Amino acid sequence: MYPLKFRPILKTVVWGGEKIAPFKGIETDQHNIGESWELSGVKGNESVVANGKFAGRTITSLIEEFKGELIGKKNYEKTGTEFPLLIKFIDASQDLSIQVHPDDALAAERHNGSKGKTEMWYVVSADEKAHLMSGLTEKITPEEYAAKVADNTITDVLHDYNVAAGDVFFLPAGRIHSIGTGCFIAEIQQTSDITYRIYDFGRTGLDGKPRELHTELSKAAIDYTVLPDYKTYYNEQKNAETELVSCDYFTTSLYDIDQPVSKEISSLDSFLIVICTEGSGVITDSEGNSETMKQGETILVPASSGNITFTPDEGGLKFLTSHIG
Repeated sequence: MYPLKFRPILKTVVWGGEKIAPFKGIETDQHNIGESWELSGVKGNESVVANGKFAGRTITSLIEEFKGELIGKKNYEKTGTEFPLLIKFIDASQDLSIQVHPDDALAAERHNGSKGKTEMWYVVSADEKAHLMSGLTEKITPEEYAAKVADNTITDVLHDYNVAAGDVFFLPAGRIHSIGTGCFIAEIQQTSDITYRIYDFGRTGLDGKPRELHTELSKAAIDYTVLPDYKTYYNEQKNAETELVSCDYFTTSLYDIDQPVSKEISSLDSFLIVICTEGSGVITDSEGNSETMKQGETILVPASSGNITFTPDEGGLKFLTSHIG
């Protein structure tokens, strides 16, 4: 196998902006593009390969054929032919709804065995007044939560962060959150499209009608634990791997390089996702298969690829990697 690129799946939404297409260097007549699904195994939204001899094949069909060679033996035994992570770029020209996602147990109980959604955000860029919300500022009960939704004061008990490029937030299932106006974000999450919309600032959808709220469903999904801070802090290292988040569902790291850097992935028993956020370069595996990479592209490196080398072009290269385990 070889490093795989995929066709982006663009999503038009009421809060979408105009940044995704130029960031990715693509032309489109779509407006209000809020999300680009970079790599997805979600049924009905399965990513299609864009490069090499597998061009036109879905990620699901490749897993069916190559199994652990592509995604790792343990991953295949656990998730079968469903690719276990969903990668997105998100462009918010307005505040997204305040929402929460169920954990695995609640999602399986309510949604026919579906998985929950734990996720993380890496802020690729941000407008001057960009902000987002994550977590509760004070202890409330499920009944108090519902009352605050009803009287439009739910935002009073949420941490509201001003953000800048490079900021990171980890969002385990159950944490209330909202991406705010001016954020351009890379999102890594479990393969799940289950979202409970808590509050939508009174706006209407693209059809002109108020969007459905899931106030009651959210009650049991919310983790009411209060933490002093919900932001993830890290010390970035030049020309080396900087781990950002490690949990049961994914491990994500940051690289900022101006010289070749290698990573051995054979011991991971996992694929490696590479999300390029700045610059350009080349990725090469142990068999000599190489693929160019540039800002806005996401590449899937098969689990069998061995030693991977990232070689930046003259302007340097910045990217995220994510794997399971």
